[in-house]
Amino acid sequence: MRPARRRPAGGLGVLVTRIHPTALVDPSAQIDSSVEIGPHAIVGPHVRIGSACRLHAFAQVLGHTQMGSHNTVHSHAVVGGPPQDKKYQGEPTRLEIGNGNTIRECCTINTGTEQDGGVTRIGNDNWIMAYVHIAHDCQVGSYTIMANATQLAGHVTVGDWAILGGITGVHQFVRIGAHAMTGAGTTLLQDLPPYVMSSGNPAAAHGLNTEGLRRRGFSADTLGLLKKAYRLVYKAGLGLAEAADQVSGLAEAQTDDASVAALKVFSAFLASPGRGIVR
Repeated sequence: MRPARRRPAGGLGVLVTRIHPTALVDPSAQIDSSVEIGPHAIVGPHVRIGSACRLHAFAQVLGHTQMGSHNTVHSHAVVGGPPQDKKYQGEPTRLEIGNGNTIRECCTINTGTEQDGGVTRIGNDNWIMAYVHIAHDCQVGSYTIMANATQLAGHVTVGDWAILGGITGVHQFVRIGAHAMTGAGTTLLQDLPPYVMSSGNPAAAHGLNTEGLRRRGFSADTLGLLKKAYRLVYKAGLGLAEAADQVSGLAEAQTDDASVAALKVFSAFLASPGRGIVR
């Protein structure tokens, strides 16, 4: 256990404790000197934690977990626990977490499995609220919001800026595109394309996340083109492959780089194999 740090002589004369005396920190864990670890927190032997992270009381960081800088893990969260997969036999699979993430109370984030690359990944600046579960082999981008009790099954992919409403449940292997959004209580059994809002059990599409896109700087022209793309996919009666081709053609006809990029994200998602899309 690492010793408490003291203020320099002439200060207030009180202990500055970065690692609380009741915390259980394995001596072989690699922890930056700026990390704060609260009472009764647990850090396992294969853990690496970067600068300015904070583990609140009773937080646990276990397994082969690598965490970047400025992350906060709140009470009773278990980060890096073993996958809930019957095939798992103790292999040294990993969890990789970027920078600036907030992981609230009682979240569980599991390491990967050998059957899918062995790594669960969380990007940067994600806001993961209480009781969220992120299962083995999930790939979460950056700037996402997962509201309370969102549940991701294994092998789920979540794109940047996605917002998942409270108690959203996501089937294994489902893909959620960038800037997509779900309402509270949504059950996703199929892929949710970028920019699309959905809700219900099972989920149905309900237009574009227009307000979110506007807040993130998408221009009126780009939004207009994305609405055309949405109509091709959801209103024109086209099959998925044909709709993907139509959206790709719409992108090729544009000259504005931002609009082209946005449409290509949409068409590439539609063209990739998956579980079919939410309709």
